[in-house]
Parts: sequence; C-alpha cells; structure tokens
Amino acid sequence: MKITAIEADYWKMDGGVAFGVVPKSLWTKVYPEDADNLIKIITRCLLVQTGDRNILIDAGMGDKREDKYYIYKYRFGESGLIKPLKNAGLSPADITDIIFTHLHDDHVGGATIKNEDGSLAEIFQNARYWCSEIQWEWAKDSNIREAAAYFKDNLELLEKSGRLNLIREAGYWLPGIELRIFNGHTRGQLIPMISIGNQTVVFAADFIPAQAYLPIQYVPSVDIEPLITYKEKQVFLEEAERKGFIIIFQHDYYHEACMLTRNEKGVIAGDAVKINSIC
Repeated sequence: MKITAIEADYWKMDGGVAFGVVPKSLWTKVYPEDADNLIKIITRCLLVQTGDRNILIDAGMGDKREDKYYIYKYRFGESGLIKPLKNAGLSPADITDIIFTHLHDDHVGGATIKNEDGSLAEIFQNARYWCSEIQWEWAKDSNIREAAAYFKDNLELLEKSGRLNLIREAGYWLPGIELRIFNGHTRGQLIPMISIGNQTVVFAADFIPAQAYLPIQYVPSVDIEPLITYKEKQVFLEEAERKGFIIIFQHDYYHEACMLTRNEKGVIAGDAVKINSIC
C-alpha cells in the first residue's frame, strides 16, 4: 500500500466562514489571515496504490465553471490533477477508482471537463466512482444551505457512466481500506481509513479539514449540523489518539498530517507527519 499527496487546488476562503462562531481573536492564533480576512486553502487529494488499483480520493474543483465562479474562490498557483498525477507516474487513464468523500464542488468538480463546444466529458474514463448512497441522494435533492456547493453537471456524467457505485453502509471497502460515514458537515460524508504497515492513516476530508479544527468547538460555518460534528469529533478523536492514528488534513495549507497527543485540555495535535514519508 502506497499513498501520495495530490494537490489539486490552491484557493482562499473568508476566515469567518471557515471558523464559524469561533472569534477571530482565537482562530487567527492557529491559522493566519491576509488583509482581506482570507485564509489560504489547499485541496489535497490522495492517491492510494494497492495491487493493481490506483485509487484517487476526491478530484478537486476543476476548471469548467464560468470565470465569475473562480473569482470568488480566490484561486492562486497551479490547479488541476494532470500534472500532480504525472509527477506520480500516472495519467488519468491509469486511475481505476475514485472515492468521493462527498459531492461538494471542490471535491468532485475536477472529475469532468468542459470541451470547447460546451459539452462535458469525464477525465477518468476507466475509473469506477464510489460515493455513499446517503450523500448521493442528498446531493441530488439539495437544500438551501448547500445548494451553492452542488451542481448537476458534476453528477450527471458520473451517473450515466455506468460505473457509479453507491456505498450503503460503513465498513471495509477493500482489505486495508475502511470507509466510515459522518454526517455533521454534510449527510453521508465518507472518511477513508487506510492501513499501511502497522499504522492507520485517516483522510479527514471536511470532517476535520485542517489541524486548526482539532478542538471540538472549531467547526466551519458551512457544516449543516454543527452539533453532530461536535459529537462525531469528540468520539473519533478519543479513538484516534488512543490508537495512534495519523490524520491527513485535506484543506490545511500549512500542515499535511499529524499524530495526536493529549494534555489537560484533551486531544491536541502531536508530531507533524509528511504524507509521502508514511510507509
């Protein structure tokens, strides 16, 4: 089992949106902002290679939206999956499976492109797509809180491909890869837990998007059920610290991953970990 970080997008988000009810005087101590109150965000996807399977977890936001959409994403640097996959020795045709943790645009938009004639096409034409059934149905019948994050053109080609697979319950997806389901950020978010040697690596997606969100009360304003997020994090972090999990942060511009430790306040970040050093 080998894992590789695939950095799809660099962008910015309003710090108030990112940290919700947490006062700016507190969150700026753990995540810096610029003069416009924007914080740097990365969309860090994960390549998992096992046997004859090249598995990509999430696909970034892609480039098929109108320019106005990206203006308000405040993108910077390079974006897209082709170059980082090439750096890992692969092309889109080599990807056998894509696990979507959930279907918000910054996680699924990069799976399809818009041709010059305006038609849409899949990038990963040999891949099987995997998503929780709960999240798929939730995304297709969106709600006022999440409507701006779900787009039909992200889902239609996946559904028509004949290669969409809906996961109905948590459990082992492949030997060494467990998929858990969390509901605070959005219904049916899949969180992959990958066994590498004697270590368990957790791709935390938007459940714990950055190291700064390890405190229970640090929850993004975009979470649909923050009280559920609180409970999910409390239970999970106790287990993660006790069992020595490595947590990979999908949106943390400054920290790739870390171990956990404990002090008088509870579970906190421990030693930093580089993804490509995990083996």
